[in-house]
Amino acid sequence: MAYQPKPPEGWLKTNLNYYKHSGSWAWILHRVTGLGLTAYIFLHIYALTTLTQGEKAFDDEMKLFMSPVFRILEWLLFILVLYHSFNGIRIVLVDWANGARYHKKILSAVYILGIILFFAMGYLMFREPIANMFASSR
Repeated sequence: MAYQPKPPEGWLKTNLNYYKHSGSWAWILHRVTGLGLTAYIFLHIYALTTLTQGEKAFDDEMKLFMSPVFRILEWLLFILVLYHSFNGIRIVLVDWANGARYHKKILSAVYILGIILFFAMGYLMFREPIANMFASSR
């Protein structure tokens, strides 16, 4: 039977059908967290512009940032920072320290360390508000 080339597929279909192994997911997550951190930097710079509008405007914005919703968002931001930084270290180890043999173990360490530090940060961030919530209900 003669060779018949496949019809061209779209970029999205090609990428969705591509088999994703642990390294592929690490690559995708690294890019997604990088985009999230870039968006955060723009939001942070925008938030700092209230410094030019006076002390009251800045204090009002700080009250908003201390609300429970923003605390949770800040905690979620910590996920982005953790994953992006630890995966960046993993990439350096794989590229420069002959870590390709151990990249799955290193990636597992990134996930485990990230989860531990994520919950530790959650404890530090939310222990006082939760304690105050239960103290005020007595």
